[in-house]
Amino acid sequence: MAHDTPVPAFGLIIIGDEIMSGKRSDKHLPAVIERLHARGLQLAYADYVGDSRQRITSSLQRAFASSDVVFSCGGIGATPDDHTRQCAALALGVALQLHPEARLLIEERMRDVALEQGVAYEPERADNQHRLNMGVFPVGSSIIPNPYNKIPGFSCRAADVPGKGAGTVHFVPGFPVMAWPMIEWVLDTWYSSCFHRDPSVERSVIVFGAMEAALTPLMEAVEARFAAVRVFSLPSVDHPQHGRHIELGVKGPAAEVDPAFEVLRAGLREFDVRLGPEMVRN
Repeated sequence: MAHDTPVPAFGLIIIGDEIMSGKRSDKHLPAVIERLHARGLQLAYADYVGDSRQRITSSLQRAFASSDVVFSCGGIGATPDDHTRQCAALALGVALQLHPEARLLIEERMRDVALEQGVAYEPERADNQHRLNMGVFPVGSSIIPNPYNKIPGFSCRAADVPGKGAGTVHFVPGFPVMAWPMIEWVLDTWYSSCFHRDPSVERSVIVFGAMEAALTPLMEAVEARFAAVRVFSLPSVDHPQHGRHIELGVKGPAAEVDPAFEVLRAGLREFDVRLGPEMVRN
């Protein structure tokens, strides 16, 4: 079936001083790559940003100005070091407001907690009123359901704000147990038409006794001949199995990769190198 719209580029923004300081190790990058790959998609880039309103706003402005689909992890709570909701509104130039659906979900969560603790639910209590701030989103946002504790994330489309671009950013918490199923929901709900539309494959070979500089003209010649294919070179100096080597390969549409790889292999015969194992990755 033909599709009128191209598959968008997917990006990732990971927010938090705890990541930048090393107090916590990022787990989102490999998890998002895995979930995209399972659906025939790939990650184009990732940004890491500390808890700086200026930097978060700048990163989100770039995302909205693009035509990309971006997932933003972290900073959507209601403590003083959570700035992402406010920065999203600044980046779009819109106001913040309590989302009515988010309010209902947060109140439902507070009632659940009160029932679990065996106490009365007091909606007007100061701490319960403060929790509603977690549902204050930029005007025009839509809800991302949270299956873990019902506190929602939100999505913003720059296309809905004149002059702000065409990017869409989906905001989820920093907690993996919440973020990952929410990202899966977004992908399956919003982007299923993009799944497995552009199947790609990689073919590569281990090359011993070569220098990248010497192989560069061959790599450029392959890319010039096969416009849809990208050539890659991954040198290693201390690989536990192969020692010093270069993994040289091509990646792109399956129909183009095989002939491009054969041209690459044929070109390697002109060099004084030894070839090792070949690999195929989908």
